[in-house]
Amino acid sequence: MKRLFDMLAAFLGLAVLSPILIVIAILVHTKLGSPILFRQQRPGLHARLFYVYKFRTMTDQRDADGQLFSDEVRLTPFGNSLRNLSLDELPQLFNVIKGDLSLVGPRPLLIQYLPLYSPEQARRHEVRPGITGWAQVNGRNAISWEDKFDLDVWYVDHHSFWLDLKILWMTLIKVFKREGISHDGQVTMEVFQGTQKQHES
Repeated sequence: MKRLFDMLAAFLGLAVLSPILIVIAILVHTKLGSPILFRQQRPGLHARLFYVYKFRTMTDQRDADGQLFSDEVRLTPFGNSLRNLSLDELPQLFNVIKGDLSLVGPRPLLIQYLPLYSPEQARRHEVRPGITGWAQVNGRNAISWEDKFDLDVWYVDHHSFWLDLKILWMTLIKVFKREGISHDGQVTMEVFQGTQKQHES
Protein backbone atom coordinates (compact mmCIF):
# COMPACT_ATOMS: atom_id res chain seq x y z
CA MET A 1 0.00 0.00 0.00
CA LYS A 2 2.86 2.40 0.83
CA ARG A 3 4.63 1.79 -2.48
CA LEU A 4 1.39 2.14 -4.47
CA PHE A 5 0.59 5.40 -2.69
CA ASP A 6 4.13 6.68 -3.35
CA MET A 7 3.86 5.92 -7.06
CA LEU A 8 0.43 7.49 -7.51
CA ALA A 9 1.33 10.58 -5.48
CA ALA A 10 4.65 11.05 -7.30
CA PHE A 11 3.06 10.76 -10.76
CA LEU A 12 0.28 13.14 -9.73
CA GLY A 13 2.77 15.55 -8.18
CA LEU A 14 4.91 15.64 -11.31
CA ALA A 15 1.83 16.17 -13.51
CA VAL A 16 0.50 19.03 -11.38
CA LEU A 17 3.87 20.63 -10.65
CA SER A 18 5.40 20.27 -14.13
CA PRO A 19 4.93 24.00 -14.97
CA ILE A 20 6.67 24.93 -11.71
CA LEU A 21 9.46 22.45 -12.38
CA ILE A 22 10.04 23.93 -15.84
CA VAL A 23 10.13 27.50 -14.50
CA ILE A 24 12.56 26.56 -11.71
CA ALA A 25 14.78 24.70 -14.19
CA ILE A 26 14.93 27.79 -16.42
CA LEU A 27 15.71 30.06 -13.46
CA VAL A 28 18.43 27.73 -12.15
CA HIS A 29 20.04 27.63 -15.60
CA THR A 30 19.84 31.42 -15.90
CA LYS A 31 21.08 32.29 -12.41
CA LEU A 32 23.44 29.40 -11.60
CA GLY A 33 24.26 27.84 -14.95
CA SER A 34 24.62 24.15 -15.72
CA PRO A 35 24.08 21.54 -14.51
CA ILE A 36 20.52 22.31 -13.44
CA LEU A 37 20.33 19.29 -11.17
CA PHE A 38 22.60 18.40 -8.27
CA ARG A 39 23.25 14.65 -8.24
CA GLN A 40 24.92 12.79 -5.39
CA GLN A 41 25.14 9.18 -4.25
CA ARG A 42 23.35 8.39 -1.00
CA PRO A 43 22.67 5.14 0.90
CA GLY A 44 19.09 3.91 0.65
CA LEU A 45 17.19 0.82 1.79
CA HIS A 46 19.65 -1.64 3.39
CA ALA A 47 22.36 0.99 2.68
CA ARG A 48 22.30 0.31 -1.06
CA LEU A 49 23.65 3.31 -2.97
CA PHE A 50 21.61 5.39 -5.38
CA TYR A 51 21.77 8.87 -6.90
CA VAL A 52 19.52 11.49 -5.31
CA TYR A 53 18.42 14.48 -7.42
CA LYS A 54 17.86 18.08 -6.34
CA PHE A 55 17.72 21.43 -8.06
CA ARG A 56 21.07 23.14 -7.82
CA THR A 57 21.20 25.92 -5.20
CA MET A 58 24.91 26.85 -5.09
CA THR A 59 27.44 28.35 -7.47
CA ASP A 60 30.80 26.76 -8.33
CA GLN A 61 32.84 29.68 -6.98
CA ARG A 62 36.41 28.66 -6.19
CA ASP A 63 39.45 30.35 -4.65
CA ALA A 64 42.81 30.95 -6.32
CA ASP A 65 43.85 27.35 -5.53
CA GLY A 66 40.74 25.92 -7.21
CA GLN A 67 39.06 24.97 -3.94
CA LEU A 68 35.33 25.54 -3.58
CA PHE A 69 34.33 28.40 -1.29
CA SER A 70 32.24 27.61 1.79
CA ASP A 71 28.54 26.83 1.48
CA GLU A 72 27.72 30.25 2.97
CA VAL A 73 29.54 31.98 0.10
CA ARG A 74 28.23 29.75 -2.70
CA LEU A 75 24.57 29.70 -1.57
CA THR A 76 22.84 32.51 -3.48
CA PRO A 77 19.67 34.34 -2.34
CA PHE A 78 17.83 32.53 -5.13
CA GLY A 79 19.19 29.17 -3.99
CA ASN A 80 18.32 29.99 -0.39
CA SER A 81 14.72 30.74 -1.44
CA LEU A 82 14.51 27.35 -3.15
CA ARG A 83 15.70 25.69 0.05
CA ASN A 84 13.40 27.67 2.33
CA LEU A 85 10.40 26.54 0.29
CA SER A 86 11.84 23.02 -0.20
CA LEU A 87 11.47 23.51 -3.97
CA ASP A 88 14.98 22.14 -4.51
CA GLU A 89 13.64 18.74 -3.36
CA LEU A 90 11.00 18.42 -6.11
CA PRO A 91 13.18 16.41 -8.54
CA GLN A 92 13.25 13.67 -5.90
CA LEU A 93 9.76 12.73 -7.10
CA PHE A 94 11.64 10.96 -9.91
CA ASN A 95 13.57 9.05 -7.23
CA VAL A 96 10.24 8.00 -5.73
CA ILE A 97 9.02 6.65 -9.09
CA LYS A 98 12.30 4.76 -9.55
CA GLY A 99 11.89 3.18 -6.11
CA ASP A 100 14.98 4.80 -4.56
CA LEU A 101 12.91 6.94 -2.21
CA SER A 102 9.56 6.91 -0.51
CA LEU A 103 7.59 10.08 0.13
CA VAL A 104 8.13 9.50 3.86
CA GLY A 105 11.11 7.91 5.58
CA PRO A 106 14.47 8.79 7.14
CA ARG A 107 16.30 11.29 4.94
CA PRO A 108 19.17 9.75 2.92
CA LEU A 109 22.45 11.13 4.26
CA LEU A 110 26.06 11.16 3.08
CA ILE A 111 27.91 7.94 2.30
CA GLN A 112 30.80 8.87 4.60
CA TYR A 113 28.47 8.73 7.60
CA LEU A 114 27.84 4.97 7.21
CA PRO A 115 30.81 3.76 9.34
CA LEU A 116 30.03 6.38 12.01
CA TYR A 117 26.58 5.07 12.95
CA SER A 118 26.02 3.06 16.09
CA PRO A 119 24.18 -0.25 15.48
CA GLU A 120 20.96 1.41 16.66
CA GLN A 121 21.42 4.45 14.42
CA ALA A 122 22.14 2.19 11.44
CA ARG A 123 18.61 0.80 11.78
CA ARG A 124 17.42 3.89 9.89
CA HIS A 125 18.31 1.92 6.75
CA GLU A 126 15.76 -0.83 7.53
CA VAL A 127 13.14 1.17 5.62
CA ARG A 128 13.24 3.07 2.33
CA PRO A 129 14.49 6.66 2.85
CA GLY A 130 12.10 9.52 2.17
CA ILE A 131 11.78 13.04 0.84
CA THR A 132 10.44 13.99 4.27
CA GLY A 133 10.37 12.14 7.56
CA TRP A 134 9.57 12.11 11.26
CA ALA A 135 12.81 13.94 12.09
CA GLN A 136 12.06 16.62 9.48
CA VAL A 137 8.70 17.51 11.04
CA ASN A 138 10.17 17.43 14.55
CA GLY A 139 13.02 19.88 14.13
CA ARG A 140 14.66 19.13 10.78
CA ASN A 141 18.14 20.78 10.83
CA ALA A 142 17.52 22.65 14.09
CA ILE A 143 18.01 19.54 16.26
CA SER A 144 21.14 17.52 17.06
CA TRP A 145 22.24 14.53 15.02
CA GLU A 146 21.56 12.20 17.96
CA ASP A 147 17.99 13.48 18.33
CA LYS A 148 17.48 13.17 14.57
CA PHE A 149 18.64 9.54 14.56
CA ASP A 150 16.44 8.74 17.56
CA LEU A 151 13.45 10.07 15.62
CA ASP A 152 14.46 8.10 12.52
CA VAL A 153 14.63 4.84 14.48
CA TRP A 154 11.31 5.63 16.17
CA TYR A 155 9.79 5.91 12.70
CA VAL A 156 11.30 2.55 11.68
CA ASP A 157 9.55 0.93 14.65
CA HIS A 158 6.22 2.70 14.29
CA HIS A 159 5.74 3.53 10.59
CA SER A 160 2.28 3.10 9.13
CA PHE A 161 0.22 4.52 6.29
CA TRP A 162 -1.64 6.83 8.67
CA LEU A 163 1.59 8.07 10.26
CA ASP A 164 2.90 8.82 6.75
CA LEU A 165 -0.20 10.90 6.00
CA LYS A 166 0.30 12.79 9.28
CA ILE A 167 3.96 13.48 8.42
CA LEU A 168 3.06 14.72 4.93
CA TRP A 169 0.49 17.13 6.42
CA MET A 170 2.97 18.33 9.06
CA THR A 171 5.58 18.80 6.31
CA LEU A 172 3.31 21.19 4.43
CA ILE A 173 2.83 23.22 7.61
CA LYS A 174 6.59 23.28 8.29
CA VAL A 175 7.35 24.42 4.74
CA PHE A 176 4.89 27.31 4.93
CA LYS A 177 6.21 28.32 8.36
CA ARG A 178 9.85 27.79 7.22
CA GLU A 179 10.76 26.10 10.49
CA GLY A 180 13.94 24.13 11.23
CA ILE A 181 15.66 24.94 7.95
CA SER A 182 19.07 25.78 9.38
CA HIS A 183 21.13 24.71 12.39
CA ASP A 184 22.59 27.32 14.75
CA GLY A 185 22.82 29.98 12.05
CA GLN A 186 24.48 27.69 9.49
CA VAL A 187 23.12 27.34 5.96
CA THR A 188 23.60 23.57 6.07
CA MET A 189 23.60 20.98 8.85
CA GLU A 190 26.95 20.53 10.58
CA VAL A 191 28.95 17.46 9.58
CA PHE A 192 28.16 14.31 11.55
CA GLN A 193 31.31 13.00 13.27
CA GLY A 194 29.84 10.11 15.24
CA THR A 195 28.20 10.10 18.65
CA GLN A 196 30.01 11.12 21.81
CA LYS A 197 29.90 7.56 23.16
CA GLN A 198 31.59 6.29 20.02
CA HIS A 199 34.41 8.84 20.40
CA GLU A 200 34.97 7.80 24.02
CA SER A 201 35.00 4.05 23.29
